[in-house]
Amino acid sequence: MVFSRYNLITSYFFLFLISYAASLSFDLPNIGPANQNRELITEGKGTYISGNGIQVTSDEMVDRSQIAGRVTYARPLHLWNNATGELASFATNFSFVIDSRDSGNYGDGLTFFLAENNSMITRGGAMGLPTDPVTSIATNRFVAVEFDTYKNDWDPRNSNNKYIGDHVGITISNFTGNSLTSVRSQKWFNNITDGPNCQAWITYDSISKNLSVSFTGFQNNRTVHQDGLYYTIDLRDLLTERVIFGFSAATGSSFQKNNVKSWSFSSSDIQHDEIDSLPPNPGPDPVGDKNNKVVLIVGLSVAITSLVVAAFVLWRKKRKNKEDEVEELEFDVEMNNEFEMGTGPTRFFYHELAQSTGNFAENEKLGEGGFGGVYRGFLKDSRTYVAVKRVSKTSKQGIKEYASEVRIISRLRHRNLVQLIGWCHQKGELLLVYELMENGSLDSHLFKAKSLLTWGTRYKIAHGLASALLYLHEEWEQCVLHRDIKSSNVMLDSNFNPKLGDFGLAKLVDHEKGSQTTMLAGTLGYMAPECLVTGKASKESDVFSFGVVALEIACGRKSIEDKAPERQIRLVEWVWELYGTGTLLEAADPRLGSDFEEDEIKRLMIVGLWCVHPDSDLRPSMRQAIQVVNSEASLPILPSKMPVASYLPLPISSLYGFQNESSSSIQNTDSSKQTATSSTASPSVSLLHSMQ
Repeated sequence: MVFSRYNLITSYFFLFLISYAASLSFDLPNIGPANQNRELITEGKGTYISGNGIQVTSDEMVDRSQIAGRVTYARPLHLWNNATGELASFATNFSFVIDSRDSGNYGDGLTFFLAENNSMITRGGAMGLPTDPVTSIATNRFVAVEFDTYKNDWDPRNSNNKYIGDHVGITISNFTGNSLTSVRSQKWFNNITDGPNCQAWITYDSISKNLSVSFTGFQNNRTVHQDGLYYTIDLRDLLTERVIFGFSAATGSSFQKNNVKSWSFSSSDIQHDEIDSLPPNPGPDPVGDKNNKVVLIVGLSVAITSLVVAAFVLWRKKRKNKEDEVEELEFDVEMNNEFEMGTGPTRFFYHELAQSTGNFAENEKLGEGGFGGVYRGFLKDSRTYVAVKRVSKTSKQGIKEYASEVRIISRLRHRNLVQLIGWCHQKGELLLVYELMENGSLDSHLFKAKSLLTWGTRYKIAHGLASALLYLHEEWEQCVLHRDIKSSNVMLDSNFNPKLGDFGLAKLVDHEKGSQTTMLAGTLGYMAPECLVTGKASKESDVFSFGVVALEIACGRKSIEDKAPERQIRLVEWVWELYGTGTLLEAADPRLGSDFEEDEIKRLMIVGLWCVHPDSDLRPSMRQAIQVVNSEASLPILPSKMPVASYLPLPISSLYGFQNESSSSIQNTDSSKQTATSSTASPSVSLLHSMQ
């Protein structure tokens, strides 16, 4: 019939649409019996799914000899497309336990594998991989990441020809006859007798063809993040278009529990070819009516036009998705290579952090910053509270700021810097995990009446912040410009010790260079005047911001305060005026009463004024500032009136805060320029509003 033909065309059209839904993604944070058969297929004697996850080999210490099993995801992975040559990228992470129940003799180990669909599991001796049970020679093509806990003849040895023992390896079988010798391997520090919880991350980048593996071990009674493995291989040369994937394990001649507790997986989009699934041709239309032919022609025209339009729209969308995907994958590889090496911050699962924060519940939110919210979380494994920073998806600079923050702060070590515990880049989320600062930020105590800080505590905070900046500017291998020093970025631990945080705007420069950036960044009220004019950041501009915070600590006032409509009090100008009239103590926080050391509070305010000198060349270094704070050097003699830097074409007061935006960070990018001019300013000078 004519309409049958029209339906056939429509079927082609919808199958065309379906061809773009080719990615595979799932997240199984707590694997249990409900996942069996629906998402997970088990094979082998003693393989089952319990409330504790996948028991790849039996959890019971019975019939322990030569037991093997495997579990695969219910849907095969479309790894590459033979018609287009398009190759998928994928990433997976999982947590697992290998436990010999206090026995020094244990089985073969556990693998994550991808293999031909017709491959079969093998009994013990080869971790369940498709091999000959007698010779342990591969019988199918596969790629496996093995957590090997048994010494075999083919296992890696050190330079003295001795077995390295338990290890993690990448094993490749590209044709029948391959042995199980790993192409890459790394000694694995573990404690199989007690079975600690372990984690692994495996990624494959279709652009670089890089297969990377990182994992945790157990050493000196604590979990450690071990060096990763990397191997370059084009999987199109090895595996079929569609592969099965999952876990395999074997016990050998001794008992060993191989338990996978959680598993997440995602792959990139590739176009499927679904022609084989088209409905059968209904045959010739027995009706030759002209009207039917007209209907057929109209139907064909509509269908073809719709198909062309849809194809163009989907092509554009797919191209955009591909560009985003390439950028994200390149970012993943860069981040993985940089931070999964050595003993740096830990990479977390997304579901771990979501669970720890009550799925980022509003009642767990600690605050909102320029690049997203911060939430309180509880990590069950370590039984510790943490602060989880969730970078906003609407931030155009999100990934860059996230990468900057991780790269820089993960390498810094100082008692007055917030410690980065871990990070997560998954499901399009950018998350940073910090130690929790129980007493929140400094501004909440100074301006929001969270508590009344004693003078002794305030002086300790000022000194600690100065110590942190001295470390960043002079004592680390490179000079770090923080570029957003303000009281809300100074965090306080349970003992009110200060720790500087939020390195999202930080930049690395060589020690001999004053600045390497012309991008305006920071918070109005804390930004040095030269930054607003030139956009250049330097150590001197960080010193200026410290000076503002020092004055806030001593005076208990914000850098800019609105006292009446169209009337603002700028802290720097007000304190400098009192300094000039010899009445500096009038600036002291009235809530302190007389409970402060007069010499210390005057010293801190004078150092603060020194640091905010309008001429950057006349500001002290952080080392000089600390020496004065510690009474190791004499107080500077400042002019009685606040000077105006000679290079500025407008009154300095305009640059110190022409509007009350002290709570917002700003960053000048091509996509976010907003300008305003002062009525007294030179036409050539414009200022930037804070980003909302």
